Amino acid sequence: MKRDYYEILGVSKSASADEIKKAYRKLAMQYHPDKNPGDKSAEDKFKEAAEAYEVLSDANKKQRYDQFGHAGVGGASGGGGFDGGGMRMEDIFSNFGDVFGEGFFGGQQQGGRGGRSRGTGARGSNLRVKVKLSYEEIIKGAHKTIKVKKYVKCDTCTGSGAKDKSSIQSCGTCGGSGQVRRVTSTFLGQMQTVTTCPTCNGDGTMIANKCTSCKGEGRVYGDETISIDIPAGVQEGMQLNVSGKGNAGERNGYPGDLLVVIEEEKHPELMREGLNVLYELHLSFPDVVAGLEVEIPTVTGKAKIKIPPGTQAGKILRLKGKGFPSVNSYEKGDQLININVWTPQHLSAEEKAMLEKLKHSPNFKPDASKSDKSFFDKIREAFS
Repeated sequence: MKRDYYEILGVSKSASADEIKKAYRKLAMQYHPDKNPGDKSAEDKFKEAAEAYEVLSDANKKQRYDQFGHAGVGGASGGGGFDGGGMRMEDIFSNFGDVFGEGFFGGQQQGGRGGRSRGTGARGSNLRVKVKLSYEEIIKGAHKTIKVKKYVKCDTCTGSGAKDKSSIQSCGTCGGSGQVRRVTSTFLGQMQTVTTCPTCNGDGTMIANKCTSCKGEGRVYGDETISIDIPAGVQEGMQLNVSGKGNAGERNGYPGDLLVVIEEEKHPELMREGLNVLYELHLSFPDVVAGLEVEIPTVTGKAKIKIPPGTQAGKILRLKGKGFPSVNSYEKGDQLININVWTPQHLSAEEKAMLEKLKHSPNFKPDASKSDKSFFDKIREAFS
């Protein structure tokens, strides 16, 4: 089971953005791969800290995490699944370079870490898709395969944007570093500034002959079939993240993410209320007087319940554990059955005569002293 992100960074839920950043920087320095060469455990902790920071440093993701836990920001891990410790080193250094800063570990950051990696273009944009789920799929979890139209890596140039390898040349302005350093003299002494190279836009390379298929972008518009594992208990409007499955980046730039928005299909007989399932059971007057056994629908199939003799209209029965699971815990909702007594609108003369006789029976007269709880009390009790 995944560790809590706050626990990983060693901060409280009320920690400020600056405290979260400082805690991450401390762990990043401790477990940085340049400081721990060949140490797989340190590398895993480095990635774990980056994953926690990636969520808690983003106000929207932090809010979803606080509300839904890991499922709210990508609960399951695995191929084609949601973010779950699968962050790549390239993503970490590309996204959080400002945290490490200039000159981190003596300025010897491998592969241009701390800024854009050499030979890597702009990151691809995120995509958002809607996935509709039935109640049955939500209660059990679902595996979905969808086809997404998006920018994909160009097969002709394998994403480089160049006609051939010889067409990729080092940028003459920055010498391949992707950055331009300027030293200016002031009354305080010499000041050094580092900016992104204006010629290559930070790539460090220039293309002499562009690929004819993608016109030098390193990507073309196409489609990709993506498999998604959706955890049980998701709700309408919940957004889950599939890392690296958005639009491909330009010239082998990192791909964006695929944001999966959950939609619930309406059930013909049941209604969802949080973790609980609601069902309106319509019974005739003789049924509730005499009592009976009746079959009702549930999310997972049919179930038989007993209606005790003398059941009042508005009575709410409960089927324990027949609701939806929580994406955050082992909690599970119930199915609540509201008893609704049907009143006939058209009676024959014989039926009217029978009812007239029943009117005078003391058993058919309401007794206020034995009245049940109010409707609102029952509703509050059912949802407590």
